[in-house]
Amino acid sequence: MGRYALWNNKGGVGKSFLTFSLACEYAITHPDEEVLVLDLCPQANTTEMFLGGKDGAIAQLQTMYGEKPRRSIGGYFESRLTSPFIPMPSVQDFLYKPSSTNRNIPENLVLVAGDNLLELLAEAMRGVSQLALPNDAWAKVMRWLNDLIRTFTEASQYSDVTTFIDCNPSFSMYTQVALCAAEYVVVPFTADDSSRRGIENVLALLYGIASSELQGYARLSFSSRASQDGVDLPRLHTFVSNRVTMYKGKPSSAFQAKSAPIKLLVDNALSQGKKYFANYKISTDLFVEMPDYHSVAVVASSEGCPLSRLKSGHHGVDGDIVQVNQNAIEKYTKAVAKLVQRL
Repeated sequence: MGRYALWNNKGGVGKSFLTFSLACEYAITHPDEEVLVLDLCPQANTTEMFLGGKDGAIAQLQTMYGEKPRRSIGGYFESRLTSPFIPMPSVQDFLYKPSSTNRNIPENLVLVAGDNLLELLAEAMRGVSQLALPNDAWAKVMRWLNDLIRTFTEASQYSDVTTFIDCNPSFSMYTQVALCAAEYVVVPFTADDSSRRGIENVLALLYGIASSELQGYARLSFSSRASQDGVDLPRLHTFVSNRVTMYKGKPSSAFQAKSAPIKLLVDNALSQGKKYFANYKISTDLFVEMPDYHSVAVVASSEGCPLSRLKSGHHGVDGDIVQVNQNAIEKYTKAVAKLVQRL
């Protein structure tokens, strides 16, 4: 059983589509396991992909929000607020099988939908975590998603459960809870300075690893509180270089130049604290590349179709016709499959 959070403190790096693709391909290649996907983004982009994209997904999501309790992560957190320190005996009310409405999704995949209610719940969750009693109130709130995963796993009829968590870029209360539920963090990024700054924040916020001028702030970080309260933090598993521009079958020189500072940043962090990383001896082992096949990603996400089940040819996307090449599908699918093998 593995629990993987996908997170970067910078948005727009392809995190939601990567979560969708990874979870689907993992479920397809591990039919004896159950795959649990937790969408911790208020925008619920990952959820819309699982629900089939387009207008049908939006309508289905509104139906789920209208249930009592809400069939979403917002509904789960809302229910926990009424009895914050006692795990719920069942989480069935918050689960949804996307295969029931989207035949592209494997049957062994279960979703807890994203919810815009998360932003409104964040302050209420923070208030509960700051209660004087019990004295471990903060730690108990940080383990809310751990409780959900454990309850789900105990009820599962499959041989094992693997969890994927799509985290919001902002380091809000619900993002902290999401990260505390993971064993590992997968960090998608693009080759630019804003991604480098986002990864700097990942290191500082989660582990207190920061440059000298920020070290004083880093020591006051979330990582210090987690250490004091006995809350386990996930380890950095893989940095996924998304949308790699290729030239003659290799990453372009411009791409490599922009990626170099990010790899140096991770290498320096690895030298400061190997305990924060999964079992890798050198920083280059932490990186994988995902090619830039934009039309493949657009069509797969808009149709809610796993890459390995996507058909080449013409596809309608928002009134336009998009051509998808079989070679592009195969290359993107192969890259995702390699990442699945690392998990």
